[in-house]
Amino acid sequence: MKLHRLRSTARAAIPMLSLLAALALPAHAAEVAGVRIEDRIAVGNSELLLNGAGVRTKLFVKVYVGALYATQKSSTPAVLIDAATPRRMVLRMLRDVEAETLYNALRDGLRDNNSEAELAALKTQTEQFAEIMKRIGTAKSGDTVALDFLSDGIGVSLNGEARGKVAGAAFARALLKVWLGDNPADAALKKALLAG
Repeated sequence: MKLHRLRSTARAAIPMLSLLAALALPAHAAEVAGVRIEDRIAVGNSELLLNGAGVRTKLFVKVYVGALYATQKSSTPAVLIDAATPRRMVLRMLRDVEAETLYNALRDGLRDNNSEAELAALKTQTEQFAEIMKRIGTAKSGDTVALDFLSDGIGVSLNGEARGKVAGAAFARALLKVWLGDNPADAALKKALLAG
């Protein structure tokens, strides 16, 4: 009798355990170019929500999947650029890209979206950022480069390993304009990064 009750209890518990296991797994909001994108991520003590995601292409070649996370979703670029709360731009590489090539693309984006005076004021931070990117070396297909935009600057990581920081909220705003500015690196990606 006890054995029968124990089996019944175990059978009844299996669906509940399956449900709990499913809830414990990270939820995926989307799949972009074969890359699974998380709905939400943790940066420090903050939980960030997926604002949007899309593919960066150059001359019809898919370079990376970009995903932008923020504490609150927004469809307005200025709100995301000027936010004092953490944001993260995740670049999941779809092909091998040398650090110099990736940095040059980001540098061009800085130049295209910031005035000469702004760039001159950010020269030191831009050079620090260049050094961090060069030390990364070639980003291989499947690698993840994450840029954390914080109130005091940016942090750079490769595959979850911190690679360096650049101080300055002004530099963080300037760099985020590479994707969200008036002259973004990829207009289609900018649109995809904004909440619908």
